[in-house]
Amino acid sequence: MPSTPFLRTESLNAKPVARRTILKAGGTLLLSVLAPQLAHAAQILAVRVWPADDYTRVTLENDSDLKTSHFLVKDPERLVVDIEGLELNPTLKSLVAKIQSNDPYIKQVRVGQNRPNVVRLVFDLKEEVKPQVFTLAPVGNYKHRLIFDLYPVKAVDPIAAMIEKGEWSSDSKSATAAAQPAAPAATPAAATPANNGAPSNTAAVPPGGIAVQPPAGTGPAAHPALPGAVDAGQNGKPDLAAAKPEPKHEAKPENKTEQRAETRPGKVTRMITIALDPGHGGEDPGAIGARGSREKDIVLAIAKRLKARIEEHPNMRVMLTRDGDYFVPLPTRVEKARKVDADLFVSIHADAFVQPSARGSSVFVLSEKGASSTAARWLANKENQADLIGGANVKTPDKQLASVLFDLSTTAQINDSMKVGKAVLGEIGGINKLHKGSVEQAGFAVLKAPDIPSILIETAFISNPEEEARLLDNAYQEQIASAIVKGIKSYFAKNPPLAKSRQT
Repeated sequence: MPSTPFLRTESLNAKPVARRTILKAGGTLLLSVLAPQLAHAAQILAVRVWPADDYTRVTLENDSDLKTSHFLVKDPERLVVDIEGLELNPTLKSLVAKIQSNDPYIKQVRVGQNRPNVVRLVFDLKEEVKPQVFTLAPVGNYKHRLIFDLYPVKAVDPIAAMIEKGEWSSDSKSATAAAQPAAPAATPAAATPANNGAPSNTAAVPPGGIAVQPPAGTGPAAHPALPGAVDAGQNGKPDLAAAKPEPKHEAKPENKTEQRAETRPGKVTRMITIALDPGHGGEDPGAIGARGSREKDIVLAIAKRLKARIEEHPNMRVMLTRDGDYFVPLPTRVEKARKVDADLFVSIHADAFVQPSARGSSVFVLSEKGASSTAARWLANKENQADLIGGANVKTPDKQLASVLFDLSTTAQINDSMKVGKAVLGEIGGINKLHKGSVEQAGFAVLKAPDIPSILIETAFISNPEEEARLLDNAYQEQIASAIVKGIKSYFAKNPPLAKSRQT
């Protein structure tokens, strides 16, 4: 019976081989079952819509990076987006109800399961748009974000938009205001001993307004009065009474003074344009107070109060970089100010620090050579991260704008910024404790317009419970707005802007 042990040995050797084969087969089968589930694990955590005249943003926050494809359809205008690796869930379906009737660009959105593992969004549009679709990596409290930015084909012109809303005063209105009769006390000033009765190079100041310097070459020497020159009357015809010369022996001293004031050459009046920049907005809430108040809401409220205060002056007007709750990238804020040829840029914020005891107001300007303090450097770095949190599309930078923004030949701008910063800081010190008694400097990206004096105001520490309460108080918001206006007026009174041709 020699074969029996042999057969038994073969049977024993074959048994473990079969077990390993079964285990391998079972593992492969298990992976094939689980793989689709792992691939489809992406979940939409939140949906947000930020409508604005500049553009409308739709944000899908999710727990993993998503792949998308999109295309436009005409007649009627639609944007179609396919998102891979998703199944419909209640959060994603809620996007339909978040579209507002006053959205400038989106009429409605439809959401559906186009095919297995692919969700399709169809945006019915009110007009043709230029979409930007991109993803953002996790940052701050946000997970992965899929962003749809819908821009108009023709970019919104800030001046045209404000004219349409009735928020933009023209230079002609300022000239009309300046042409009104001056107060009686202002008439003799034209012939004071200080100037020996010579015509002044500074324009007459409209009531409540700021004097404006004429450009070089427009003074009396450059444009002497021509013999026989006449003024046009209201009907556009020469005023013959004004043209008829008075006999010299009949002229009285006081009439000479009046005649010099009336025929004063080089009189220039133009609007002073101020760009107000409420920090943060939209996806970027800014600092959060102990009570849950958001910096973006507080600074927008202060900016609107400040706008109203400034526009009480007949030759001053305001452009807001944002007038609602939406995000504006830092370079775009500067670009907006340059498009309206702003004479001053004021960025408004509410400070925060890790220690709730920190308090006080601050004013900052740009620095070419580094921050003036460690705290200033820390704050600038924090504020410069706004584009990461707010969600700027870094794949489409404006190279021409970048070359302008980072031009370091800004010594004159910094000097002027320091002047207005000191004036504003002095006024703010009258209503709130100052965090530091001097204007600080750091590399804030939003202050890098080389041709516009620019300051950043930290109105108070929102991280301090006491100051957070003040920031939420209407009376304090009015006080801080009034103080800023006083500082701005003080600066322009001593440094009147040069008259220049408007490029807008």
